[in-house]
Amino acid sequence: MDYDLIVIGSGPGGYVAAIRASQLKMKVAVVEKAEIGGICLNWGCIPTKSLLKSSQVFDYLSHAGDYGIRVEGTVSPDFSAMIARSRSVADGMSKGVQFLFRKNKIEILQGKGTLLAGNSVGLTDNEGQKRTISAKNIILATGARSKELPNLPQDGKKIIGYREAMTLDKQPRTMVVAGSGAIGSEFACFYQSIGTQVTLVEFLPRIVPNEDEEVSKQLERSFKKMKMRVLIDSSVESVDTSGDICRVRIKTPKGYEEIGADIVFSAVGVTANIEGIGLENAGVKTDKGKVVVDDFYRTNVPGVFAIGDIVHGPALAHVASAEGIACVEKIAGLDPDPVDYSNIPACTYTNPEIASVGLTESAAREKGFEIKVGKFPFTASGKASAAGARDGFVKLIFDAAYGEILGAHMIGAGVTEMISEIVVARKLETTAHEIIKSIHPHPTMSEAIMEAAAAAYDEVIHI
Repeated sequence: MDYDLIVIGSGPGGYVAAIRASQLKMKVAVVEKAEIGGICLNWGCIPTKSLLKSSQVFDYLSHAGDYGIRVEGTVSPDFSAMIARSRSVADGMSKGVQFLFRKNKIEILQGKGTLLAGNSVGLTDNEGQKRTISAKNIILATGARSKELPNLPQDGKKIIGYREAMTLDKQPRTMVVAGSGAIGSEFACFYQSIGTQVTLVEFLPRIVPNEDEEVSKQLERSFKKMKMRVLIDSSVESVDTSGDICRVRIKTPKGYEEIGADIVFSAVGVTANIEGIGLENAGVKTDKGKVVVDDFYRTNVPGVFAIGDIVHGPALAHVASAEGIACVEKIAGLDPDPVDYSNIPACTYTNPEIASVGLTESAAREKGFEIKVGKFPFTASGKASAAGARDGFVKLIFDAAYGEILGAHMIGAGVTEMISEIVVARKLETTAHEIIKSIHPHPTMSEAIMEAAAAAYDEVIHI
């Protein structure tokens, strides 16, 4: 065998698995056909956060007077510079992963990897040269791509996916965003913030439909405050791209309507990259577009593993990383715990931000729990008032019998940095009263967690 481990894909699942394997004294190679770092670093998590930071700074400057600051002249977004900064940040992060590969003596094989029978991988490099490499173990970490619907065929110019949304040549005057999950909501927020008139279209009865219902309602209020148009229980039926602008036909509860838009952004989800990677060559089983694995990511073929967006579970970067570590540690003969999918935090980087973990209030009731719910609004937070960020709240759900934290749902400034407290608390089986009696610093946004816990037990002080 040429290697102890070959990883196909260098995203947050693949590169983390490779580094952990190297730490465990394995000889490792990573096969990557595009940019090192995968979609997350180059076309997802990192560059989108850069764009959102630019829009946040623009928003601060546009409202500088609210903070007692006089700005002379007109403040305007430089769209091209925002895009350039985003690409620069992504490039820097990709180079950082390349440094980590060198530091950990991981070989990078640029090209397309195809799984073959007998623990082998066919490698076609970027010059078209082919060779076969082998390893005791192979991890498939090929990620996902923007999902395409038949009625929204992406042409990369007028009907676009997330890649084009972060590299447009010029800022569109108008945009329709189909789908209000994390990707759709974040891009809708970015473009609306810098002056594009956005219409956000969601098929389900509320936006960010995987979040708690109260969180969805708050984000819709915040979006409408930004002058964004939000259509729920609606769908983009067709798009006519023959003219200078798109003619978008939308089905709404009130009937059909047609609106014009420079750009239609399809954000209806992602599709796992399982085609063309040789699953059929090795006889790897799939189900509903995903690779079938056990608790430690073993496929039905000995020595072949799969992690990240191509297996069943949340398509999140931090989940792929956790899966990669658990997978490699099992390969190395350690005794890792399986990934706890009931305690996975989810974050959406809109303005205001959203962060959640565990059960929503409705899900907890459906499961038969008797619950206590505590909610603390940021309108009652001194830090939020001082920061000019009073939208949102922290909502905690507890099992009434034992005080166990069943779920946490936050919307507000900086809440993506606050959710980890609850993730750790749930891991440690912390109770509501232990949170209430843990002194939180004042003034902070995070003291809203303590206050929300207190509110569930009628001990809250500041509301």
